[in-house]
Amino acid sequence: MDKSIRNRALSGTALALAASVVLTACGGEDGSSSGAKAEAAPGSKSVPVKDPLVATFDGGLYVLDGASLKVADTVELPGFNRLNPAGDDSHVIVSTDAGFRVLNAAEQAFTGIEYKGAKPGHVVQHAGKTVLFTDGTGEVDVFDPDALKGGKKPQGRTYTSAEPHHGVAIELSNGELLSTLGTEEKRTGVLVLDKDNKEIKRNEQCPGVHGEAAAEGEAVAVGCEDGVLIYKSGKFTKAEAPDDYGRIGNQRGSDASPVLLGDYKTDPEAELERPTRISLIDTESGKIRLVDLDTSYSFRSLGRGPDGEALVLGTNGALHVIDPESGKVEKKIPVVDEWQEPLDWQQPRPTLFVRDHTAYVSEPGKRKLHAVDIEAGEKITSVTLPKSTNELSGVVTGH
Repeated sequence: MDKSIRNRALSGTALALAASVVLTACGGEDGSSSGAKAEAAPGSKSVPVKDPLVATFDGGLYVLDGASLKVADTVELPGFNRLNPAGDDSHVIVSTDAGFRVLNAAEQAFTGIEYKGAKPGHVVQHAGKTVLFTDGTGEVDVFDPDALKGGKKPQGRTYTSAEPHHGVAIELSNGELLSTLGTEEKRTGVLVLDKDNKEIKRNEQCPGVHGEAAAEGEAVAVGCEDGVLIYKSGKFTKAEAPDDYGRIGNQRGSDASPVLLGDYKTDPEAELERPTRISLIDTESGKIRLVDLDTSYSFRSLGRGPDGEALVLGTNGALHVIDPESGKVEKKIPVVDEWQEPLDWQQPRPTLFVRDHTAYVSEPGKRKLHAVDIEAGEKITSVTLPKSTNELSGVVTGH
């Protein structure tokens, strides 16, 4: 495979139902949760950290050294908060109940840059741009992450959806903007806008649209309840699920592979489905391959390796390294103890974050964080943290 992969952290991110404010759930399921209003108090002035990681805990954020995994500083931040890379080597986007906030993880302090709005949802990095989607307003904000280094809110593109909904957007290298269509009750597909925000295409054959990922050749896909909708070179293609209800709501892509990694669920009535099969979506053929791992996983279990490997953290405690072309499980790397996905999507569970050749895996039950060398197939560092963590993310290296 082409080893010139540029890492992209996609996440299907979303927010929750606060005691007095509703935030939209993301990841595997749509739902709600509670959290107090976030008021940040930056930690004491610290020595800048190289390649930092950030983890949430009940009451704040840990900023961790990217090599040793030791806590460099603690940032107080009440409530349920979510994390995504901002797209550069210094910043992380923190989703709170009041909107998106920008944390300078290298300096362990909030910058003061905010994108206010109820229910901040997905954060996407692609083609040198970062895109925020605020579910409560339907607002899309696009900016160059390099502009964050000035400490001021970047000038960038904005677009407002026809109606607020739990959505996602991504800007392509040619300036086209893909953004989801829907209402608070129903999501149906995506539209495509030109550089001037004029609609040029749409497709509403994607019931329950959720999440996105980009593959080699800038093929962009969004998940549906009956497969995946792919947009490439100005055309839509539907990759149909083999089941009438085959929901692919979370995907991970790689610039090194035309194949996307997705989850796969078949029970629309389940309170929480714990699937054992993952989906591999070929964006060139439009075909979906299902692979049974003989273990379940969660929406925080999916990632991609430096050469496009599909990575899945199973509830059996192993990190599965999968060839996306053949679907063969090439390695099973023991990382954490066996675990079970909790019913409440906000509750902590082992979480996977991949950067370059390293997979970082949290183990909340033991307050541990592990670093795994993907190619060597072994753990290289483990630490015990002061408190149990929930979300895990970091800056983009090699930016």
